[in-house]
This record gives sequence, C-alpha cells and structure tokens, in this order.
Amino acid sequence: MKSTNPLDPDHYHRVVDCQWGCPAHTDVPKYIRQIAQGDFTAAYLENRKSNVFPGVLGRVCDRPCEPACRRGRLDESPVAICRLKRVAADLSDDIRDKLPPKGPANGKRIACVGAGCASLTVANDLLPLGYDITIFEKHDKPGGLMRTNIPSFRLPEEVLDNEIDLIVERGVDLRLNSPIDSMQTLLDEGYDAVFVGTGAPRGKDLNLPGRHDTDRIHIGIDWLESVAFDHIDTIGENVLIIGVGNTAMDCCRSSLRLGGKNVSVIARKPRGWFKASDWELEDAEEENVDILINHSPKAFIVEDGVLKGMTFDKLHYDISDTGELSRPEVIEEIFLPCDDVILAIGQENSFPWIERDLGMSFDEWDTPTVDKVTHAAEIPGVFFGGDSAFGPKNIIWAVEHGHQAAISIHKHCSGEDVSDRPPTAMNLLSTKMGIHEWSYSNDFDDAERRQMQHVELTQRFKDIRIEVELGFDAEQTAREVERCLNCDVQTVFAESLCIECDACMDVCPVYCLTITEDAEEDVLRQQLRAPADNKEQVLYVSGALPQTGKVMVKDENLCIHCGLCAERCPTGAWDMRKSQLLVPYANDEAAEARKKTA
Repeated sequence: MKSTNPLDPDHYHRVVDCQWGCPAHTDVPKYIRQIAQGDFTAAYLENRKSNVFPGVLGRVCDRPCEPACRRGRLDESPVAICRLKRVAADLSDDIRDKLPPKGPANGKRIACVGAGCASLTVANDLLPLGYDITIFEKHDKPGGLMRTNIPSFRLPEEVLDNEIDLIVERGVDLRLNSPIDSMQTLLDEGYDAVFVGTGAPRGKDLNLPGRHDTDRIHIGIDWLESVAFDHIDTIGENVLIIGVGNTAMDCCRSSLRLGGKNVSVIARKPRGWFKASDWELEDAEEENVDILINHSPKAFIVEDGVLKGMTFDKLHYDISDTGELSRPEVIEEIFLPCDDVILAIGQENSFPWIERDLGMSFDEWDTPTVDKVTHAAEIPGVFFGGDSAFGPKNIIWAVEHGHQAAISIHKHCSGEDVSDRPPTAMNLLSTKMGIHEWSYSNDFDDAERRQMQHVELTQRFKDIRIEVELGFDAEQTAREVERCLNCDVQTVFAESLCIECDACMDVCPVYCLTITEDAEEDVLRQQLRAPADNKEQVLYVSGALPQTGKVMVKDENLCIHCGLCAERCPTGAWDMRKSQLLVPYANDEAAEARKKTA
C-alpha cells in the first residue's frame, strides 16, 4: 500500500472527523481546549474565523460535525460540539476591538441581494479589503431565514442582532425595505460584482381538493415569517402540520405557543426516513407533539368555507433486508379533524426578478446555473450562495458558500481567474512539554454526554420569546470538554528512528498500531491486530522500517490520541503534534497577491 504523506493536509484533516464533517472546517478541538482553559473569548474568535455566527450556530446549527465525531463511535454519544460553541458565545467578552476594521477604500462596489447569512459572510470577508458593500433586504430587519424561519424560542433576537451588528457596523451600507425587482436594473447601477443570497423563499404547496376553499391552510415558511414579524399571534386549538422536516418542527412548536392544544405532525413515511434532525424531533415530542407516520394527504375537508379536517390514506410499507422501502400499500382512509393546517413539505427557489434574457440559464427547478466551486453564474461578475445557489441546506453551508464567493469576487475584481482557487495548507506543531507531558489533556474521560438544561414545560409556553434551552452550566461545561479526544493532535511517526521494539503496540489501549508486511489495502486491513473493516476511515502507513522492511500501520479510526505510544517509544519515533488546517479566505488571497507584487 502506498505510504502516507504526512505533509498532505487532507490526510490529517480527515482524521479530525468533526472538522472534516463541518462544511466551514471549524477547528473544533482547538476551541474546545480553549473553553477548557476558560478562554471563552479566544474560543469565540476561533469559531468566528470560519462560521461567522457562533452564537447563532451554537443554538440552531444542523451539526454535521456531531455524527462525524469519533467519540460517537466509542460510546454512541458524540461530544456536544454545537452546545459548547454556544458556551463560547455566551461567555465571550465583547470582541469588536479584535475584528479587522474596514480597509482603505479600493474603489470597488459590491451589491449583495438579501441580508441573510451568505451575504453577511461575503460582507464580513470583503470589508477588510476595502470594498464598499451594499446589502439590499426586502424586510425591515436583516437576517434572512435566520430571523424569519427560526422561532425566537430557539434563537433569541438579541443573539442574532448582535452577530449581525458585528458585521454591519464595520461599514456595510444596509438598505432595509429595499427589495430588488430587476437584476438588469441592479447591473445597470455599475456594481463591480453582484452576490445573490436570497435563500429559498418559496414554500411548496399541496394542491389537493379543498385547498383554496378556506384561509386556514398556511405555507410553513410564510407562516413562520408572519409569526416572526408579529403578523400572526394566534392559531386554532387543533393543528395539523404536513411534513416532517426541521421547518415542520418549528411550525408545530410555534403552534403550541400561539394557542394550539392538539398539534400533530403528519409523515408520509416511517420514522427512519424523516428529514428532521433527531434532536428537533426529541424537542417536539417533549412538548407533547404527536407524530403520525405512514399518512398520505388526500383532501382538505371544508364546509361553507370552514376547515373541518383532512382525509389521509393510511399506508403500509415493507422494509427490505437492505433497508429499502417497498411501494406503499393503502390500508384505509382516515379523517383527522383540525382548525388549521400548516404545509411544511419543502422549499423552492424563486427568481421572478431575474430577467430570462440576461444570458443566465435556469434548470428544471428554475434555479440558475451556478459553478459549485466558484459560485459564479454565467453572467460575469454575478455570484450566488446559500440556498439560492443549490437549494435548501442549512446555515453553516450558506456561510461556507459566502467564504468561497468572497474569494471569487475578490479575484474577479482583481482581474484574476476565479477558478484558480487558493490551496489549503497545514501546520504540524509539537505539543511536547516534557517526557510525559503534553500541552493538551490526554487522559481518556469516560463521562457520558451532558444533557442540556431546558425551561420547565409549565413555563415555556407563556411567551413565544422564552428561550427553551438554557445552555450548559460550569460543571456541565467542565465535564463535556474533557470528552473530546483531541483528534487534531496527531501521532506523527518517523520510520527512520523505529527499532521495531513493539513498545508502542504493547502500550496502545485500543490496538490501533501494527507492524506488518506491506500489502494491498484490502489485505493490509485484515493483517492488523484489530482488522480495519471501516474503509471510510483512513489508515496511516509508514515507509519501509529500517530493520525488517515491514511497515507501521495505524488505524486512524481507532486512535484516541492518548500519546502513550510517544511516551513509551525509547527512540522518539512517535511524536504528538497539533495539525492546524490553514483554510484560505479572501483576506489570505489578497495577502498572497500582495507578496507576488512586492
């Protein structure tokens, strides 16, 4: 098997599963150690380098890092990465004086359409480079879907406002109540680049019999927006939510706070096929929301303009040995009474304001053709990001899109090829402080994941603005940070120093090290002391060892980064080094360009 190149950032990056899983590549282990040291401001700033909205994402992120967390493969409960992010945000000092100010004007003007997370990220990255940023927002408050679609009991308004202000007050020309009605008109205003970050603002409808015979059937994202702006403050006692994604969870929980007594979520498939995050489902069920599976909507029953309920086909599915659903079989028709129905069956892009004769093609979903790397549209100088680019995802994806679009915008305005992307680099920094001392806590802690504190059920429905989650207290934080396995502290091996004494293998508590004959990967994986069947996880394979020509193999999936191999090795062949991924941003690209012209 080809030996591993320890200088390749991708190898060690893949070992840091949480950072590898995060679209924005936040250095999770680093900020968790900063929290452990009580330096909450440093932890917040480390977060903000990549995700821009730590206070927001510490509450409502979809957490792609947590299913990837190696701790989850040890005891089924990943580190509470998202909630530790909130700890850093809640306890950080004011960081305004630590953010780069707007740079000297470079004469370039950028227009951003929509004041959501993607546009705000673009502004955050380009302000230090001296760009004049104008953001056009149709509502009277910025934030996009972060404000209109996430209820305040999950994301308090003051948290969102503060993190938006950290960007806007550095020099953004924010124009509220300013919808863009024509792309051509915007282009005619002479901006050097245009970024579109309008989200996916159109909710899908359900055109069944009776749909247009009453005003008590609501589109989920429109209804949440009306709630957010206080246009709706009541709902009927009996509510049906059609759909079982995260928007549906926000709709059902909001309904309970506006007068709903019997709130049910209707799913067409079994639970294993739900789109909502597990924790969103748990929070809804804790509040006594009923989730009904295998119900296919059939008709709205309306009498004299009054909604009486809905009929459904109750379905049966068989699940194959490979986990696939059979075609549904209708068992019976049932009727469920209700006063209101909220449709949360998906979101779509909506671009009525982009003229179709500008040279931009649209796909079958009426979405513009956008390059997935550069975020460039087919019109030079026009870029897309967030849900408006590739359909509904989540905030952290939109932030990463904003980072990449900012690099492209800077290259475009500098006359460079936007497809020439800056490389990702890596540092390996020693953590050695003594013979048996490291600059990180390397003892394995068998503590279980801490449970988030919540407001009592009897209190949380009194006001829709009461935040349900209370955050970790000091004791919970202290225990949870110790659950992190420090996957960014890598076991770096120097085969030239190895004398094949087997001391490292003897001391390894998880049998992740093996000295063996080299072979093709499938064979090599079976030769290990603990056969490595999980091919999604990488192996570290050394070059030929000087004594026998065999190779040292480490199963990166099993390693808990305890450092015992490095402590035990008599020749220093093993070392523990912090791998620091150097993710490029627009500011770094500008600095590199300045070096080339110096």
